[in-house]
Amino acid sequence: MSTEQHVALVIVSHSTSIAAGVAELVGQVAGPDVPIVTAAGGPDGSLGTDGGRVAEVLREAVNGNGAVVLADLGSAVLSVRAALKELGSAVDSIVLVDAPLVEGAVAAGVMASTGAPLADVATAAEAAWNARKL
Repeated sequence: MSTEQHVALVIVSHSTSIAAGVAELVGQVAGPDVPIVTAAGGPDGSLGTDGGRVAEVLREAVNGNGAVVLADLGSAVLSVRAALKELGSAVDSIVLVDAPLVEGAVAAGVMASTGAPLADVATAAEAAWNARKL
C-alpha cells in the first residue's frame, strides 16, 4: 500500500446493501489506496439514515487530502448537511457532491486513485451527470 494519502470517498445510503455494493464496485476500480467508507441504514438496521453514524463516518473520513461524500436520496443529503454543520470547521476538507451515486462514486474513485486533489475528485463525481448510457 502506498504511503501517499488519497482523497477518501464516503457513501451515504438508505440501504446498507446498496452502500456496500457501491463501495465494493468503486474499490475494484479505484484500488486499495483510496479509502472508502459507508454510512447506511437506520440505527436498527432498517432502511433509512442514521445522523449519528453519518457524523461519525465524516469525522473518521477526513485525512490530509479530504473526502468526497455521495448520497443516494434527499434525506441522506439532509443527514450529511446536518452532520457537516454540527462538526463545523473540523470538516472543511469534506465536499458533499451533487452526483449520481454509482456513476459519481466510480468517477470519483478513479480520479482519487491518481492522487488528484479534492477539488478534482469532486468535479469528476459531478461530471458523471453527463455520462450517457445509450
